[in-house]
Amino acid sequence: MAMGAMMLASMMIACAEETSTYPGYEKTENGLYYRFHEQNAGETPKMGELIDATLCCAINDTAVIIPTMFNTFQLVESLYPGDIFEGLSMVHVGDSVSFIVNIDSTFRTFFGQPTLPEPYVSTDVMRFDMRIEDIYPESEYVKHLAVKNQKATAERVAKMVAENPEQSAQAAQALTDYLAKNKIVAEPTESGLYYVMTQEGNGEKPEAGQVVSVHYTGRLLDGTVFDSSVERGMPFQFPLGVGQVIPGWDEGIALMSKGEKGVLYIPYYLAYGDRQAGDKIVPFSNLMFEVELIDFEDINK
Repeated sequence: MAMGAMMLASMMIACAEETSTYPGYEKTENGLYYRFHEQNAGETPKMGELIDATLCCAINDTAVIIPTMFNTFQLVESLYPGDIFEGLSMVHVGDSVSFIVNIDSTFRTFFGQPTLPEPYVSTDVMRFDMRIEDIYPESEYVKHLAVKNQKATAERVAKMVAENPEQSAQAAQALTDYLAKNKIVAEPTESGLYYVMTQEGNGEKPEAGQVVSVHYTGRLLDGTVFDSSVERGMPFQFPLGVGQVIPGWDEGIALMSKGEKGVLYIPYYLAYGDRQAGDKIVPFSNLMFEVELIDFEDINK
C-alpha cells in the first residue's frame, strides 16, 4: 500500500509538472498547448474551409513577422502531431486563442524551412495568438477577399485624409474645378469616383475575381499622358476587386459592361494617394482614365 501510494503521488506530481509547463494552457493528446481567452458557440470549421484570422506570432515572447498570406488558413489534416491545424479545428468565429507549438516542426512543415533559422533553437517557445474573424467555404474566397480589400481601402483613405487635411482639400477642389470647367456632369459614387460612359457595352458586367482585359489611356488633369495600353498595343489584364490595381480601377471597371467605353475621374485617394508614382504622378494627384472593357473571364480558364 505504501509503495502504491508513493507511485500514485509520484504520478500526480509528474502530471502537475507537465500541465503547469505553460500556466493557463491545456494540452491535447498530440502535444498542442492551447488557451482560449474568449470562446464562442457555433460550428467549428470543416476540412477544406477557410479561416480568416488576425494573427501574431511570438518566439520567447518576442513578436516575429509573419507574411500576410498566413492571415487566411485552409483547414487541412495536421502536418505533424499537435500542430496549428489541430488547434484551428477547435475554433469558432469570434474566438481569441493562443497555441504553443513545436518550433522545429512548425518551421519545417508550416513555413517550409529545412532547418531552424538563426538565432532560434529547439528549446525556444513558439506561440500563435489569433482572433478568428470568419470561417467560410473555399468557393467564397474571392468574395471575402474583395470585401476585405474594400474595408482596407476605406480605412486607408480615412487615415490619409485625416493626416493631410490641407492637401486633401486642395486636391478635392482641383477635381471639382476641373469637372465644372469642362462641363462634365456626373454623379460621384459613394467613394467619390466619377464615371462617364461614352459607349454602351452589352450589359454583361464582370464579378470580383474574374480577370478583366482593359485598354486605357491615363492622364493628369492638365492632359499629360502618363501611361497608355493603347500606345503599347496590348490590353492590360488583372483580377478584379482584389487589390492588385488602384482602388479607383477596382471600383470603376466593375461599373462597366463588356465592350463599354468611358472615362474614370479618380480622386487622389483612390489613385496613388500621398505617394509618388513614376516621374509624372506626384503625391495627391487626381487622375483620369479613358477606358474600354474588352473582355473578362474566370481566373482558372
